[in-house]
Amino acid sequence: MPIRLLYLTHEPFPTYHADIAVLFGKYLPRLGLLADIVTEAMDESDTSKSTANWLGGEALLFNMPSNRGLQHIFKFMHNVVTLIRCDAEKYDAIQIRDLPVAALFGLLIARCKKLPFYYWMSYPQSEGQIHRAKARGWRAGVRYFFPLIQGYFGRFLLYKIVMPRADHNFVQSEKMREDLVQLGLSFAKMTPVPMAVDLETTRVENIVPIDDDRLTGKRVVLYMGTLDRTRNIEVLFEMLAIARKKQPDIVLVIVGSVADTGHLEWLKQEAERIGVNDSMVWTGWLPMSEAWRYTQVAEVGLSPIPRGFLLDMGIPTKALEYMALNVPVLCNDNPYQKRAVEESGAGLCVSMTAENFANALLELLENTEQRERMKTLGRQYITQFWNYEKVAADVFAVYQRLLNKTGV
Repeated sequence: MPIRLLYLTHEPFPTYHADIAVLFGKYLPRLGLLADIVTEAMDESDTSKSTANWLGGEALLFNMPSNRGLQHIFKFMHNVVTLIRCDAEKYDAIQIRDLPVAALFGLLIARCKKLPFYYWMSYPQSEGQIHRAKARGWRAGVRYFFPLIQGYFGRFLLYKIVMPRADHNFVQSEKMREDLVQLGLSFAKMTPVPMAVDLETTRVENIVPIDDDRLTGKRVVLYMGTLDRTRNIEVLFEMLAIARKKQPDIVLVIVGSVADTGHLEWLKQEAERIGVNDSMVWTGWLPMSEAWRYTQVAEVGLSPIPRGFLLDMGIPTKALEYMALNVPVLCNDNPYQKRAVEESGAGLCVSMTAENFANALLELLENTEQRERMKTLGRQYITQFWNYEKVAADVFAVYQRLLNKTGV
């Protein structure tokens, strides 16, 4: 019999997060682990469309109401009702990802139903809420006080109640585990699960380069990912302003977006203020297969990740995907992407200032031989160290050990 989890997640479904979509939706099922995913449907009109796309088990979804005030209540109620209805004979464990309050109920219900309880921390969600609230300031009213209270309460629940009492905790990196140990959590009860790349879908020979007239005859550089305010991607606008003085035909393509429409509007206004919007292409969110088409016309992939508690413990997938897709990387000194770039030789790593990024970008654009060498080195490195087939085998072994199912 396969291992089966009831898996509650913060992200809506379908999700672009590879550690759900690829790890739990593709590679772990091949080994014998199924996860019934519990969250809201991205497609509000028909949950069955989303359900059909989940190959890792069942998708237990609900339609999120349009009223923002009701969204948290609906999601919470869906999670609690699903937990209460959980069939202890069907599942081997309950697992909750990045949902501190739901995790408290999950822990209690798991104990009542005599099931193991696991917490999956992909990101310090509570600290992120506190950071966003403080960035908005108290004048934002509810949009300041609600996430601030939610963040402090969630942090207390996680570090004082949920994670210490969980049967096991999965975290994203060794750095995250080290930081959590400093907060009093057990080193032995945490397993780092690094982000990686799906080598089956990142085959360059199967990706058709994007046909976009705006990029014809241009030196294309690419940023692919979230535009969340914590990422400070506006440094790329300043980089562009400096670099195009020597390379006036540079175009910066931004593939991604952010749920905070106010911040997205601010970013576009900032690009206008700096005077570079005419050298930029904003695509918004795209399906991964479509987004990757832009990598095949890009000469450099950009990955700015601000230093600090929130992001130092993460493993940026952008840099890894660029490498897998034969795109030279320009990044800053986030611990994990710095390690990846330096070990592979597949890019340049500088401190995160507009001038440093601009100088490094010009170096790459002016050296075709260097870029070609980086393309080869990047794919080789990802194949050897950062692929999801290997990660899945390691994670599956952990579940087997935890559940005493080494014969699965």
